[in-house]
Amino acid sequence: MTDTARQIKQMVNFIMQEAHEKVNEIRIKTEHDFNLEKQMLVHNGKLKIQEEYAQKEKDLEIQQRVSRSAAIGNARVKKMKSRDDLLEVLKQECAAKLAKAAQGKNYTNLLKQLIIQGLIKIEEDTVEIQCRQEDTSKVQQVLPEAIAEFKRTLKAAGQPVPNPNVTLSSTPIASKGCSGGVVLTACRGRIVLNQTLDERLMIAYHDLMPSVRRGLFTTSAWQ
Repeated sequence: MTDTARQIKQMVNFIMQEAHEKVNEIRIKTEHDFNLEKQMLVHNGKLKIQEEYAQKEKDLEIQQRVSRSAAIGNARVKKMKSRDDLLEVLKQECAAKLAKAAQGKNYTNLLKQLIIQGLIKIEEDTVEIQCRQEDTSKVQQVLPEAIAEFKRTLKAAGQPVPNPNVTLSSTPIASKGCSGGVVLTACRGRIVLNQTLDERLMIAYHDLMPSVRRGLFTTSAWQ
């Protein structure tokens, strides 16, 4: 083999060696870049899964809170409705007892006391009294006594004693929805004082409601 041939062979071997080294270098770099990219994808995938899980956990917690709140709200509404139903039953029972009292022997005296109290409250010289049709005779019976006692009450209190013109209205109170009592009007109907048993029940119902609630329910049941 001539020198020229050996030099060419050496040159070819050198080029081949360089090529193999370059190929190996590219392969190593490619594998390194691939591993880095794979690790990054895996890491990002894990982060995404963790974020999705955290969001789902948060959504579930919110849903549970909403469900708990709704359940508490429904229970509270149900409890309040039961309470209101019981109070309504109590009020109806009281109304029934008042209607029964209007048929009792003390009802006539009660009418007189309602008229006296009404005359004191209304403070007018000309007063018209309305009552149920079935109470007309009773009111006519006690009206003179009521006016006389009204005057005695003012005199005993040291107040001027008027001489009111008190008449019985020809227009009765509708018996339906009225358990008894009277309504006093003055100034041609511009002043109205409701002294019916139903109105007194409503006043007592609202005024005594806190005491009634304390007697019937625990604090947590009606607050």
